[in-house]
Amino acid sequence: MAVLVGKKAPLFEADAVVNGKDFVEKFSLEQYIGKKHVVFFFYPMDFTFVCPTELIAFQEKLEEFEKRDVMVVGCSTDSKFSHWAWLGTERKNGGIKGVTFPIVADLSKTIATNYDVLAGDYIYNEDGSIDFDGAPVAYRGLFLIDKQGIVRHQVVNDLPLGRSIDEALRMVDALQFFEENGEVCPADWHKGDKAMKANATGVAEYLANLA
Repeated sequence: MAVLVGKKAPLFEADAVVNGKDFVEKFSLEQYIGKKHVVFFFYPMDFTFVCPTELIAFQEKLEEFEKRDVMVVGCSTDSKFSHWAWLGTERKNGGIKGVTFPIVADLSKTIATNYDVLAGDYIYNEDGSIDFDGAPVAYRGLFLIDKQGIVRHQVVNDLPLGRSIDEALRMVDALQFFEENGEVCPADWHKGDKAMKANATGVAEYLANLA
């Protein structure tokens, strides 16, 4: 699996549903470069089991991301019509009605492939036919992208393993603290905790305070 940290986030243009109901053509992360940090996450499929818990959890913390000037964008290999139907379905019926952040349709699976989170591979047989080995959906990948369009953090979960939205927020806080203060964030750092200077003296002072 590719490590994209420190590299430019792969850009794309694709259909998306925004505000829970509106179709957008040629949606791109490029619109946020120079303006916002982005949490771009993949999930396997609409109308499934773990996936709605994650999207609803992101929505419930959306105000916290917005306070930090962070755009949350979801993506799966479903079509824009599937996204639209899921967004219009009541939560008691397995839907995600009320989710407002953009959800990208990666029906061609090219976005998941470029981010290296597709849970399988195409196999070309000797007779010229094509098979797919694995699941033709995305793993639960999450990418924190800075305002310059550089991936600064990534995490990829297997299909059964839901993510921590609080951890995504923590990583946003850590990145923004570093950008604003130039100090690095030690293990289990949370907003409001002491950080340290990235030199031997800074490390020694921080560790001494732990003693």
